Amino acid sequence: MRIFSYLFNYKAVPYAEIRAFAVHLLTASGSFLAFLGVVAASEHRFVDMFWWLGLALLVDGIDGPIARKVRVKEVLPNWSGDTLDNIIDYVTYVLLPAFALYQSGMIGESWSFVAAGLIVVSSAIYYADMGMKTDEYFFSGFPVVWNMVIFTLFVIDASETTAFAVVLVSVVLTFFPIHFLHPVRVKRLRNLNLAVFAIWSVLGGVSLLMHFKSPQWVVWGVVAAGIYLYCIGFVLQIFQSLGRKE
Repeated sequence: MRIFSYLFNYKAVPYAEIRAFAVHLLTASGSFLAFLGVVAASEHRFVDMFWWLGLALLVDGIDGPIARKVRVKEVLPNWSGDTLDNIIDYVTYVLLPAFALYQSGMIGESWSFVAAGLIVVSSAIYYADMGMKTDEYFFSGFPVVWNMVIFTLFVIDASETTAFAVVLVSVVLTFFPIHFLHPVRVKRLRNLNLAVFAIWSVLGGVSLLMHFKSPQWVVWGVVAAGIYLYCIGFVLQIFQSLGRKE
């Protein structure tokens, strides 16, 4: 590999390649954050686990724009940033939240196990779908953002029935051509979408700081913002003119 061949002659390493590889390292750091989350979840320290997931979400949000800025695909064509991103995303968006759901016993020991199984299997199939994104960068089908869904269930202290219903509906919608929002890349209503996502993130942080013992205004704020983010893609799919510039 070219990167390792340069280790013995560091002066020959082009600056552009160093920058590009650093972006891959930034993306890969999400795997270590996920590992820390696994340790926390295994010890039932779910607040700590979600802090690690929050950091992983931040990394996932910034590595893409940085990668495009430094032209990673052009500079290091033999290293697939998309593949790396999918690996990290599956661990942080799917596997760890499913593990947390199981560890918490939120739906009872047996049904939490079943729900976690449904999450990991359906999500693995989703990641194999080459048409998961539309031309407008919407996701086609529920985009397996289980980190956000499971976190919301923790915030609202969901009942067994509510939690299982949310998981089951989301698993089913994984296989339907319903649009779901990518809050950064979708241009329609982008400012509003980013504002709602910011509100959800801030209120989620407040809930974590309070160890999920949140006042009702925080709970309802998380729920309202979460429902918006969950449903707005389908709304924009139905109303094609909504949010388009003349």
